[in-house]
Amino acid sequence: QVQLVESGGGLVQAGGSLRLSCAASGRTFSSYVMGWFRQAPGKEREFVASINWSGGKTYYVDSVKGRFTLSRDNAKNTVYLQMNSLKTEDAADYYCAARLEGVGRWSYWGQGTQVTVSS
Repeated sequence: QVQLVESGGGLVQAGGSLRLSCAASGRTFSSYVMGWFRQAPGKEREFVASINWSGGKTYYVDSVKGRFTLSRDNAKNTVYLQMNSLKTEDAADYYCAARLEGVGRWSYWGQGTQVTVSS
């Protein structure tokens, strides 16, 4: 069982930066692929980024490439989503998720943290 707790959301002006954190419980954190998803009002939840167990492989949705950076610290059981050059369209509830390597389904989800971007 893995519990995920996000933090770091808030209000930022367009062009600004935020860093989201996702703290995970459990001894096998390093076994999990970690990801971030987001959901804006009236829209479906969408994939934002993921990182493999070692941090050596990351994937991003095209709309955030070059602006967002996902990293992990397995010693701290934490992943970080650094978001730069934020746009109003980045505003959403951001969710951390975890799945085992080789498993397609995201098994664990956090409660979400809200990101608001003002113009």
